[in-house]
Amino acid sequence: MAAFDLEEQEQLEALKAWWKQWGNTVIYGVSALLIGVAGFQYWKNHTAKQSAEAAAHFENMNNALEAGDTKAAREQGALLVDKYGTTPYATRAAMLIASINVQGKDTKSAKAQLQWVVDNSKEAALRDVSRLRLAGLLLDEKDYEGALKQLNAAHTDAYAPRFDDLKGDVYLAQGKTAEAREAYSAAYARLKDDNPLHGVVEMKLDSLGGPAK
Repeated sequence: MAAFDLEEQEQLEALKAWWKQWGNTVIYGVSALLIGVAGFQYWKNHTAKQSAEAAAHFENMNNALEAGDTKAAREQGALLVDKYGTTPYATRAAMLIASINVQGKDTKSAKAQLQWVVDNSKEAALRDVSRLRLAGLLLDEKDYEGALKQLNAAHTDAYAPRFDDLKGDVYLAQGKTAEAREAYSAAYARLKDDNPLHGVVEMKLDSLGGPAK
């Protein structure tokens, strides 16, 4: 028992010495950990609150659209972009506002909103759709270089046929039939027979003499 008491005393003294040397570091480390946990919890709660509020505004926007109140829809969409820009609702709202503005012949604003989605969305599919819509507007304005810049940007394989098809339209509008035929051929090669775009691209190719070899 005396040996055990001695060993226990030695351990206690060693612990005291260790604490004297490292105690402050441990306190600071634990404090930092607690602050980090508290910070994470705050961020988690704040994110959940932001998401819930954004969802409510997005629902209001959709209700306004269904009621034909484009002014209210724009206001809700602008609020989502300004105050809830990090949520997925904001990028969808921007795309909806762009569609409203296209219908209202305000293509300048529509292009700005689509570019915002391209620059801010974390979802590749939304970026791709926005690039395609933006390229289409630029093509309508005969801004061929601007359209090609969007279409030559990185995109997912799922949307590659649509990018190639629209690229062919841009080249054709420029009178570059060889490049248009090559772009349409690339789209055609990627498309399955049951894809609705397949027949459209096939007709475009037929008008140019068939797929590029």
